[in-house]
Formats: sequence, C-alpha cells, structure tokens
Amino acid sequence: MYLRFCAICEDARPTSDGKIDVHGVYHDLAAPGFPARQDMLVLVLVIEWSREDHGRYLFKADLEDEEGKASVTVEGETEVHQPSPDLPPARSQLIMPLENVVFPHAGQYQFRIRIKGQAFDGPSIYLMEAPEDESAT
Repeated sequence: MYLRFCAICEDARPTSDGKIDVHGVYHDLAAPGFPARQDMLVLVLVIEWSREDHGRYLFKADLEDEEGKASVTVEGETEVHQPSPDLPPARSQLIMPLENVVFPHAGQYQFRIRIKGQAFDGPSIYLMEAPEDESAT
C-alpha cells in the first residue's frame, strides 16, 4: 500500500470514468495575520492497495505544524475490493472538503496520513503573513 497521489486544492470531483478532476492546486497561502482561517480547502488522496488488501479500513489525516501539533483531523473509512489478477491494484480515491481550517501561526503545515498501521507524509502547505498593502497608507 502506498500514497499514489495527494494534493490540497480549491475543488475536486470524481468523474463517471473513474478519474478525479482537481482544480486550483496550491502550496502556499498568505494571511493578513494569525491565527488565520481558510474558508475551504479540499484534501485529495489516492491510496493504492496491495493485492492482498481487501475489506474496510479506517484512515486518519492530521494537519500538523512543524512541531507536530494537529490543527485539523479528518477520519474516515474506505472499502477496498480485491481486483482480479488481470486488473490494476485497488485504489481508494478520497476527496475531503474541509471548512473553516484554522492555522494558528505562520509556517509549514503537513497532512500526516495514518492507515492500516502505517503513516504517510501527505501534501503540505506553507502559511505566510501577507505584506501590508502600501496603498492603504
């Protein structure tokens, strides 16, 4: 099992043919001050499973700062079906919209994904303080 794809974006939707349309992927955000709040962000994860994996698996994603303090936690469950030998391995496509995400301070934040006793580094985002608008003076 491994994390095949991960992103933080503005929007993501599954398509009827098994793809994911991902829009507005970003890696940095600027805020006028801290703590800062992001109205909406979408966490996208694609987990590719080993051939022997099948059944229900719980997962957890913590958005952690550089000191390992979690500001957001997402928990869920995914159903894994064992594919026939002539098909690709099973994949779970997880699209998780998160509202009102609070970032306590500037710096690097990273999603840590835990599933089936394993931990993975997910996507990260860097929060910085926006420069003051000089035209407002």
